[in-house]
Amino acid sequence: MSNKAARSKAGKIALTGVVLATAFGVLLYSSLGESLQYYKYVDEVMAEPAAWHGKNLQVHGNVVPDSIGRKDNTLEWRFDIQRNGKVLRAYYNGIVPDTFKADSEVVLTGTLDEKGFHATEMTAKCPSKYDAAPAGPAAQSNPAAAPSGGA
Repeated sequence: MSNKAARSKAGKIALTGVVLATAFGVLLYSSLGESLQYYKYVDEVMAEPAAWHGKNLQVHGNVVPDSIGRKDNTLEWRFDIQRNGKVLRAYYNGIVPDTFKADSEVVLTGTLDEKGFHATEMTAKCPSKYDAAPAGPAAQSNPAAAPSGGA
């Protein structure tokens, strides 16, 4: 095989690889583009809210005390979430988790517009459930809490 034929064949293989990679990239972007979500904290979103309008987001913050309101006889909720002094008004329509209350840590999934964050999903965390038990005389005098020794 001549040198010219080998270069021509290598060029065709390279071109085919580029075309396939481009096609795969376009297919991946078009199928995942709509479902991609950004995970942000309230203060990150509120630093430049217009940049996040209309995008799929998960927003993480704490519920502001005395901000929770519900429309009578509905599941329409309105509340504020905050982090580092930045506050975001949130709206949610649905059954809220049992752990949803003032100061609870929440992650909302939805979109942002000029009126606030419109959540389609809500997760409320319960930090007290995972806190370590306080160390002290009560913990030391409890035989059930002491590790068992021996073989």
